[in-house]
Order: sequence, then structure tokens, then C-alpha cells
Amino acid sequence: MKKFFTLALLLIASLVAFAPSSYANEKQYKSWNEIIDEMDVILNDAYDIYFMKDAERAKERVNNAYFGFYEKHGVERAVMSYISGKRGTDTEYQFAKIKRLMTNGAPNKIVRAEIDVILKMLHEDANDLDGKKESGLSVFFASFIIIFREGLEAILVIAAISAYLVRTNNKPMLKVVYLSSMVAIFASILAAIALHTVVGLSGANQEIMEGGAMLLATVVLLFVSNWMISKAEAEAWKSYVEGKVQTAVTTGSSFALGFAAFLAVFREGAETIIFYQAMLADAKEHMDMVWYGLGVGTIILTFIFLVIRFGAVRLPLKPFFICTSMLMYLMAIAFAGGGVKELQEADIIPVTPVDFIYSVEILGIYPTVETLIPQVIMILVVVLSVMYYKKGKSNKKEQ
Repeated sequence: MKKFFTLALLLIASLVAFAPSSYANEKQYKSWNEIIDEMDVILNDAYDIYFMKDAERAKERVNNAYFGFYEKHGVERAVMSYISGKRGTDTEYQFAKIKRLMTNGAPNKIVRAEIDVILKMLHEDANDLDGKKESGLSVFFASFIIIFREGLEAILVIAAISAYLVRTNNKPMLKVVYLSSMVAIFASILAAIALHTVVGLSGANQEIMEGGAMLLATVVLLFVSNWMISKAEAEAWKSYVEGKVQTAVTTGSSFALGFAAFLAVFREGAETIIFYQAMLADAKEHMDMVWYGLGVGTIILTFIFLVIRFGAVRLPLKPFFICTSMLMYLMAIAFAGGGVKELQEADIIPVTPVDFIYSVEILGIYPTVETLIPQVIMILVVVLSVMYYKKGKSNKKEQ
């Protein structure tokens, strides 16, 4: 428990240490419309360049609008916090759609039409945000949403792994998970500093880092899930603990569990720090509400952690293993979609829209072919894994 609060304190300390310096020398805007007006100029300039048959330079200007303004100056954070996560995702994909059309050499009038769409969306959001006078309550709610949304996935992974280790009498291995989580916090702080102040990396590099971490987490979580579900039967677990593979708990498996915890925290950590840096810079007289929102969000995440960590101890062995492994499978599927989405935002993977699918952020579901395909594959892998273990169980009973 102390370890968990240590993680939260480390994250908060990093916000205090780096928020002021990160934004001190940046241009300050008086309204969201001022930011969008500059983006308007840049996106219209991108169309003019595309009209002159220079698609690559036109895409660079679109990237400048997205990474240099939409992300850097907190528009993305504000839209997702004050309007909706779906609106933020839709806007991100509209930027990607414009770049895809430019890459494919689409007719000028189609590119112009899509730029008009994004400009309409941006101005609507700016008017909406400027119309919402930033009250203390709205700042509190936005701060709460950031820590809850960004921290939930990491908490679910860490709590599930911790409960698993306690339930199987491997409490000494908890220190591996907690230590990995603390290392991830420090890595997140360093990454946030590097991305924003030290080496001046672009937003695209942040998306690549996050996308790569999520896809790697997908593989690790899939391995951990399969390992957990293979021990769902009491006899299998007894054999596992007492048999010749006991060393796997303290070697390979402990590394996999610790690495899963590290990736879950690291994936969320740097982005959370950067979001709060922007919020602290903009909060002005409502600075205290940022901390209240962060505090309440942390308390609720702590409660979720405790429910999973201690509530699972009362579950019978078989349902516990099945529930835990299913949670890991679900997180792996969500990470697969989220990882591809991050790489799409960085222009590493193309975007093919699927109009009848709606974004479900918590499950990593997004309306593109590229994000859905790996998730379908993951679901097939999960189904085959469960069938494989059921078949193995049946064969043992017959023998």
C-alpha cells in the first residue's frame, strides 16, 4: 500500500518540479480562438502549398498545426476534458485523413473540402471552450478526468498482477512489480523532460514512443494472460508450485510481470505529466482546483486498486485465475488498438476510416481498419488460447 502512495507522490512531485519551466518561454494566448486562428492560417497555407503540387511540404504544415498547436498548446487536452474524448479522437483522425489524401494525390477540391471540415470543427470547439468560462469546478473536473483516464489502465494492470501474486502465495514477487512501477515513474519524468525541454522532440516522436510502448505491452500482457489462465485449475497450480517449473516464478515470469507493470505505467506517465504541465500553466486563479482534481482522481484510483487487490483474495481459485487472465486479455486488446492509433498520429501507419464504428477510448476501439485488424487478431488468439487450455484439461481427465 505504501508503495502505491509512493508512486502517486512521485508523479505529483514531477509536476511541481517541471511545470513552470516548461512553459515559461512559450507564447501565451488569451483565448482558444487565438490558437485556432493561427491554426487556420497554417492549414490554409498547407492547402495553397498542396495546390502548387508540393504534397510533402503541405503535410509538414498540417503536422505543424497538429503537433505545434493542437497538442502543444493544450487544445487536445481541453477538448478531451471539457467536450468529449470522442470529439478529440475525431479531430485527430480528421488531421490524419487530410494527410492521407495529400499522400494519395487527391483532387484539390477534395483536400479543400476536408480542410474546411477540420477548420469548422476547430472553430466550433474554440467557441465552445471560450464560452465555458473556466470556473473552479470545470478545472477540477478536467484535472480529475486526466488522472482518471490516463491512470485507469495502469492501475488495472498493476492491481490485477498484485492480486494474482498474493492469491498464489508469491508475495515476495510484489516488490518486483512495485519497483518496476516506480522505475517507470522516473522513466516517465525523464521522457517528459526530454520530449518538452531538453532535446525538443516533436509531438510525432511522443506518439511513436507511446505507440511502441503500447504494442510491446500488448505482447507482454498476452504472455502473462496465457500463463495465468494455464494455472486456472487448482491441480495445475499445485503442480506448478510444487513441480519442476517453480523456478519460473522467480526468473522469467517475475521479469514478465514486472515488465508488464513498467510498460503500463510508462505508457501513461509521460503523457499525464505533459497534460498537467499545460493545465498548471493555464489554471491561473484556479490552481488549487487542479490539485484537488488530481487528489480526488488518485483516491478513486487507489480505491479501485484496493478492491481488485484485496477483493480478489476472497474469490475461489479457479474464478480468480479466469477473471484475472480475462482482464489481462482485455487490456492487451485495448493496448493493441491504442498503440496503432498513436503510430497513426505519427504518420507511421496509414488511416483507413470505418464509418459505422464509434470510438470507445477505454477499450482502445477506434474507427479505422488499421486499429481494428490487430484487435480482431488478438480476439482470435484469445479464443484459440482458451480452447487450447480447455482441450488440454479434457485430455488430462480422459487419461
